[in-house]
Amino acid sequence: MKLLLNLISLPGIEHTHSRLYASAYKFLTMCGCVCVYFRGSHHKVEDACEMYARAANMFKMAKNWTAAGNAFCQGARLHMQLQNKLDSATSFVDAGNAYKKADPQEAINCLNAAIDIYTDMGRFTIAAKHHITIAEVYESELVDIEKAIAHYEQAADYYKGEESNSSANKCLLKVGHYSAQLEQYPKAIEIYEQVATNTMDNPLLKYNAKEYFFKASLCHFIVDELNAKLAIEKYEEMFPAFADSRECKLLKKLLDAHEEQNCEAFTEAVKEFDSISRLDQWLTTMLLRIKKTIQGDAGDLK
Repeated sequence: MKLLLNLISLPGIEHTHSRLYASAYKFLTMCGCVCVYFRGSHHKVEDACEMYARAANMFKMAKNWTAAGNAFCQGARLHMQLQNKLDSATSFVDAGNAYKKADPQEAINCLNAAIDIYTDMGRFTIAAKHHITIAEVYESELVDIEKAIAHYEQAADYYKGEESNSSANKCLLKVGHYSAQLEQYPKAIEIYEQVATNTMDNPLLKYNAKEYFFKASLCHFIVDELNAKLAIEKYEEMFPAFADSRECKLLKKLLDAHEEQNCEAFTEAVKEFDSISRLDQWLTTMLLRIKKTIQGDAGDLK
């Protein structure tokens, strides 16, 4: 009943979507009565679950996302009382989707509750999907990249276990991307090499292998110039098509410029590459980090 009182006291209720709110609160009040007076009655608890779902959907129509999330959560807990695990997980996901628009942390809590149920049921592909959703919330809403990485890694593990290698690779690439940004270069290198190796023998995906070897090479370059030279030689041997790529040719020009400590040659090589293949923010960041190791660097790529 405390939840019902909290919902009823939400601000602005008397002015916004009054009919929908009134109907939702009517259902919530009925749910409360059902739970209090018919606790233990299977059919009555099922009725309460349905009422919570109807109330939650009305709150969604009124764009009251917090109230919708609360109602979905209550329904999820009642479904668990009835051992309806799948319905409970679905309700927790619905709650998470509602909360994403108002309370990102509560959205994560609900999605984690759904994940626990799905993994207990052996539905790891669905669990992986929701780990990705949580990672995206950490990326865009809570800006906690370390936690985003952890959830992408968990999703990749679940996908691998289900032989969904393409989906696993997508998650691993996110981990590599952010690991490099956080200067965790050995981890990023391992991931890019792993994904490149996984794709280079696939006729549909092998074109992407050169991109991943390129990114691994840049991470090596930031750590040590000699490491980068040795890595590029290894990648050329593993994947001969890499040797003829524009990415590999750029790397060799950059290595020469770096060895000569020639900022102008470094910048010109980057500009030439960028004129044909536009550099994204990640590549620009990595190239700037390399360029800063050249004496007399001005700090940009222009």
